[in-house]
Amino acid sequence: MEKKIRILVAKAGLDGHDRGAKVVASFFRDAGFEVIYSGLRQTPQMIVQTALQEDVDVIAISMLSGAHMTVFPRVLQLMKENNMNDVLLTGGGIMSDEDIQKLQEMGVGRLFGPGSSLHEAVAYVREWYEKTKGAKPEKENHG
Repeated sequence: MEKKIRILVAKAGLDGHDRGAKVVASFFRDAGFEVIYSGLRQTPQMIVQTALQEDVDVIAISMLSGAHMTVFPRVLQLMKENNMNDVLLTGGGIMSDEDIQKLQEMGVGRLFGPGSSLHEAVAYVREWYEKTKGAKPEKENHG
C-alpha cells in the first residue's frame, strides 16, 4: 500500500529568511509529499513537538544562521528522548563540509547546501523511506 510521506519543513532559531524553506516545502508538496511548514523562529523543542503531533516521517530543518551545530544535535537529542527512531532528520543551509560530516556522524541524515538539487533531495528522502519503512511511497507528480 502506498502512502504520502509526511515531512516537516522547519526554520529554527532567529533566522528570518524563509524563502528557501518555502521553495523546498512547495517542491516536496508538488512531488507528492504531505508537507507541514513550521514557520519562522522555531526552537528545537517546538520542532520536535510539531513532528510528534503531526506524526511525520521526516524533519527537514533549514538553517542559514550558523547555529546548525547547536540546533541539529538538540533536535536529535529530543528525538531520541521521544523514541522517534524511525524519523529522518535532514536539512540544508550554509554549513562547512567539516560540520556536515560531524552532524552526519551524530546521526543526522544527508544535508544539502546552496545549489543542491531539489530532485536529489526528494530522491534521497524517498530512498530512505523505502529502506527504513519498507514501503513504497505514493508516486510524485514531478521530481
